[in-house]
Amino acid sequence: MGLTDLLVYKGIMVLAVFAITLLVATYSTYAERKIAAFLQDRIGPDRAGPFGILQPLADAVKMFMKEEMIPSVSNKTLFILGPSVAMLTACLTGVVIPWGSSLWINGTEYPLQITDLNIGILYLFGVISLGVYGIMIGGWSSNNKYSLLGGIRASSQMISYEVAMGLSIIALVMTTGTLSLRDIAAQQYGWHWNVVYQPLGCLIFIICAFAETNRAPFDLPECETELVGGYHTEYSSMKLGFFLFAEYINMFISSAVISTFYFGGYNMPFVGRWVHDPNWLAVLGIVFLFVKISFFIFFFMWVRWTLPRFRYDQLMNLGWKILIPLSIFNIVITGFVMYFTGHLN
Repeated sequence: MGLTDLLVYKGIMVLAVFAITLLVATYSTYAERKIAAFLQDRIGPDRAGPFGILQPLADAVKMFMKEEMIPSVSNKTLFILGPSVAMLTACLTGVVIPWGSSLWINGTEYPLQITDLNIGILYLFGVISLGVYGIMIGGWSSNNKYSLLGGIRASSQMISYEVAMGLSIIALVMTTGTLSLRDIAAQQYGWHWNVVYQPLGCLIFIICAFAETNRAPFDLPECETELVGGYHTEYSSMKLGFFLFAEYINMFISSAVISTFYFGGYNMPFVGRWVHDPNWLAVLGIVFLFVKISFFIFFFMWVRWTLPRFRYDQLMNLGWKILIPLSIFNIVITGFVMYFTGHLN
């Protein structure tokens, strides 16, 4: 593949991943409202289009048409920068995720991944760590006490749970021996899913993913019963839409990362016995991955509409007193098991 062909292909991949991310995040809002309606025994959106499927478009038009207000006492530059950073960091995380194996066209391999970094996990955690700046900047620049408290809550919550999340990933790196997401996905062929070898690490990672995406029961930064609207209290129109949309993008990316790290990614057991064409395997891999992602998106929504919100002291106690010690315990146990089974020299 020449340089020009490579650049064209990478450009197409970037546009495809960006478009799919926005589409999934858009219709996640519709799915959430329908799932919430089902769990609460009501109808949900059903007026905009058949079964309400045009409701996300109606919501987008409503957001665009709302009056855009910037408080006179706010820092206007940072007030605009906050939601922009939140949206940008949410979209940047998808570039290292392997969405499938590879397509072969005229003897040329086209990997279904924008870029395969050999430090993909470090890149992922670096971008996720930057996401808190958007929320913190938005809360501080509003010059509103409720917004500032929401921003402080968000920063302390994300920092706390990033520690446990990072420690849970150390055990995964020990068992896989790589930081590349593509290698991690490729190693999980058949039933060799990492959740079998790292069940505790998987559980810790999923809990931390809820906290990192500010999803209930960890949505303390926007707790309306205490902080009116939290860090985005002063926001309106599409600036508010960016904050809300970034949450759904993060939920989609988190589901993709959980599927890739622990549930085989694009791999599915027994398929290779009946399908041998690499292109068909790649297409089926994409389908399998998105089925797994859809399940975890449903799981995020299911938990939100089932469990009550934590108190803030309970949130911090869970992170520092339970999840971090469990993550360290998981690393120690993984090291012992690998040593005694001969996988650690």
